[in-house]
Amino acid sequence: MNFLAIDASTEACSVAIKYNDKQFSEYELCPQSHSLRLLPMIDSVLKQASVKLTDLDGIIFGQGPGSFTGVRIGIGVTQGLAFSAELSARGVSTLQAMAQQAYDEKGEGKVIAAIDARMSEVYTCYFEVDKQGIMQPKTEETVLKPEFVAQYYQDLVIPAYAVGTGWDAYPELAALKSNADSPEILFPTAVAMLTLGQVDFAQHCVDAENAQPKYVRDTVSWKKLPGR
Repeated sequence: MNFLAIDASTEACSVAIKYNDKQFSEYELCPQSHSLRLLPMIDSVLKQASVKLTDLDGIIFGQGPGSFTGVRIGIGVTQGLAFSAELSARGVSTLQAMAQQAYDEKGEGKVIAAIDARMSEVYTCYFEVDKQGIMQPKTEETVLKPEFVAQYYQDLVIPAYAVGTGWDAYPELAALKSNADSPEILFPTAVAMLTLGQVDFAQHCVDAENAQPKYVRDTVSWKKLPGR
């Protein structure tokens, strides 16, 4: 099957296409420019593959967690493209995508993902590779204060390979990671999302209007303006 994968959930903007067993991708760090870069990047990979959206079997998108605005941009673009080409869509976790990249590129089968969630919190989850080479979550994806992350993983065999921006943002997490230095994998890629999303796509895909984000954080605390 042939798929387009897109992600705008973090500071990175990433697009990949798999067509007739050939793969094309683009990746760019472009904070606050996703709305400007995502569609041109999609057009570029389609041209590289010499295909049209209607030649594909579905769209895979980064559903979060991550930037609220970025996640919505990615899903909005997914819905528009899926509607226009009458394609189904499937969401993939940004945390799981980073864990998959760690396995595909580094051979790491046990991974803790931690993304800086701002507000002194991290989005985090622990993953292990299965027999098919797919990284599977062994905990729930959650958002935590850094000081509670070690307790959350107390029943696991750690340290584990670390991915994500949370490790450098909160040095108190360092004891949980096996990496000697800062994580090499900081953001998810659409290439890893292709790997994850194509597995049993037909069983997990939805119509365009039902493509939904997974924010993890259910509530956001807003500081009142002075005098309010």
